[in-house]
Amino acid sequence: MMNLNVYLNYLRSLIKHIIKIFLFIIILCVNIKPQDNVDTLKNDTVFVMQKSAWGAVLRSAVIPGWGQIYNHSYWKAPIVWGIGAWLVYNWIQNNNYYYTYKNLFLKYPTADPNDPNLLYRNFYRDQRDLFTIYMAITYILQLVDAYVDAHLFDFTVQENCRIGFPAIRFQLKF
Repeated sequence: MMNLNVYLNYLRSLIKHIIKIFLFIIILCVNIKPQDNVDTLKNDTVFVMQKSAWGAVLRSAVIPGWGQIYNHSYWKAPIVWGIGAWLVYNWIQNNNYYYTYKNLFLKYPTADPNDPNLLYRNFYRDQRDLFTIYMAITYILQLVDAYVDAHLFDFTVQENCRIGFPAIRFQLKF
C-alpha cells in the first residue's frame, strides 16, 4: 500500500507540473499588440501575414503534421508522424503486456509482494502511463511548432543596401 501511495503522489505531482507547463505555453502564445498611432505611421503599406498562425494550430490539432504541411515545412510532417507512430506502438505493446500479466496475476493470486506477475503488471502499467504522457507532450509540441512556424513564415534576412552585408553583425571586444 505504501508503494501505491508513493506512486499516486508522484502522478499528482507530475500532472500538476504538466498543467503548469501547459499554462505557461498558453501565456507565451498570447498575442499582445501595442496601440497603433496613426500619426506615427510613415508609409501607407500594411504588412499582412501570408499564413495564419491559429489556422496552422487548428490544422495540426485535427491531423498532427497538417499544420507543418500548411507552413511548407514538408520535412517536419514525417517526423511528427514517425514519432507519433512509435509512441502509439509502444503504448499498445505496454498495454498488451499489462493485461497479460494482470490476467496471470488474477488467475494465480498470491499475497507475495514480490510476485513476478504483480511486478511486471505494475511495470508495464507505469510504462504505458509514461507513453501516454509522452504522446500528450509530442502533440502539444507539434501544435507549438506549427504556431511558431506560421509566425516566422514571412521572416527574411535581407542584406542592408547601404553596405552590401547582412544586417546582423557580431563583434567581440577585449
